[in-house]
Amino acid sequence: MRLSNGFFCRDVLEVAPDLIGKILVRKFDDGEILRLTINETEAYREEEDLACHASRGRTPRTEVMYHKGGLVYVYFIYGMYWLLNFTTGAINHPQAVLIRGTREINGPGRLGRTLKLDRSFYGEDLTTSGRLWVEESPASTTPTSIITKTRVGINYAGEFWANKPWRFMETS
Repeated sequence: MRLSNGFFCRDVLEVAPDLIGKILVRKFDDGEILRLTINETEAYREEEDLACHASRGRTPRTEVMYHKGGLVYVYFIYGMYWLLNFTTGAINHPQAVLIRGTREINGPGRLGRTLKLDRSFYGEDLTTSGRLWVEESPASTTPTSIITKTRVGINYAGEFWANKPWRFMETS
């Protein structure tokens, strides 16, 4: 049921909407397992996308984005939140999907806190990790339709990139 590397080694604009309805699984140190249904994602696509962290090139922060799809990219914002992203695409083509929310938890900051994310998740392989992975959706969780909207909080990237409809959300 765990998604394979092939799922993530596609273009971010294919992976981001395909993650809607999939099950995000977190196994905590005490053995507790939390399953959440992804309902909102955002796509960030390569160096030309001025909203993508890779738009400034390869840095220690963005290094994992230049690796294969299916790795965890976490980063810390506002001095309080670890945000969860998954790399996508081919090697040396930096792309990532931000997991903005689940049916159970709204907002990427709240999600990071609930999952107890930290720097140690950076670069973790979703296909082999024992503490974080994504599973195929049971038929009962498959969304009936997905809508697109503009990405959130990226006005700094300019009107062209801020208006890309690269945010994906389930409608029911």
